[in-house]
Amino acid sequence: MEHVSIDLWAANLEPVVQDLPTWLAGLEARVAQTAARGGHMLVLPEFACAQWLSFAPLDLPKANIMGWLFECGEIALDAIAAMSAKYGISILAGTIPFAAAPIDGIATYLNRAWLLTPDGMRHAQDKLSLTPLEAHGAGGITVHGETINVIEWNGLRIAMIICLDSEFTHLWSRLGKLDLDLIIIPAKTDMITGYNRVFSCARARAIELQTVVCVLGAVGVPFGQALTDTGVGGASVFLPCDVSVSLDGIHASLPPQSAAMMTDHVLIAADIPVGACRRLRNGHAEAEVCPAQWSADHLTVRDPGGVQS
Repeated sequence: MEHVSIDLWAANLEPVVQDLPTWLAGLEARVAQTAARGGHMLVLPEFACAQWLSFAPLDLPKANIMGWLFECGEIALDAIAAMSAKYGISILAGTIPFAAAPIDGIATYLNRAWLLTPDGMRHAQDKLSLTPLEAHGAGGITVHGETINVIEWNGLRIAMIICLDSEFTHLWSRLGKLDLDLIIIPAKTDMITGYNRVFSCARARAIELQTVVCVLGAVGVPFGQALTDTGVGGASVFLPCDVSVSLDGIHASLPPQSAAMMTDHVLIAADIPVGACRRLRNGHAEAEVCPAQWSADHLTVRDPGGVQS
């Protein structure tokens, strides 16, 4: 595949939804729009499922929130799989809590991203690192994943990396050896600082790995107050910054969206040049620089105030 078209939905999590069928109907409308535009994939942000909390039982204990979202997710994923097959569109359904092995008899959950494809496949990726909120057990005990999953999709090698994971250079040094055509980062950031970290890292990774990086964040929070919420979302598709691909490394972008803006936009990223990026990365096209191929293993660190290595 030379080009791929992806819709990135910077979903607003603040509006109240009546029930799961209503939420699924809204998603199906978005999927239909992607299909009508000739898109190949619709992507939702991390914890897009948090909007389901607007119809959660009033007496739901906070400690059971993750478990309740997991149960809803099992129903929703079947419906989303049917949408994918019906419209011929792959759907990255954001992240949904997924039951992991109990610890000391207590239920635990992974923060798991799902990519559902028209052929009935369900590809998963667990978040590899936890935010302070997740680590402190908000809504239930969250545990981190242990595996990087490379997915074969439409002749491309792709991976899903979730929000905070975008910030860790050691992880990306591993990804740089996998010849990935496309990396998708579903995110949810609570402040503009988090947004800037995740999106800035995504842009740098596209340059470093000479590949396409799509990043997407949700707007607001469930039960939020739009005028005071700090949650910021948006969407961007970054490319290698090379004269043969892109002069600025930005294929498409939405600016940061705050809850106060009351936005609910879809970024339409058409004709993303995955083929040109692959040739650049693999030495089949002239590149100005090849940063991912450079190794620092041969260097010696001389630090008068530290340890020699």
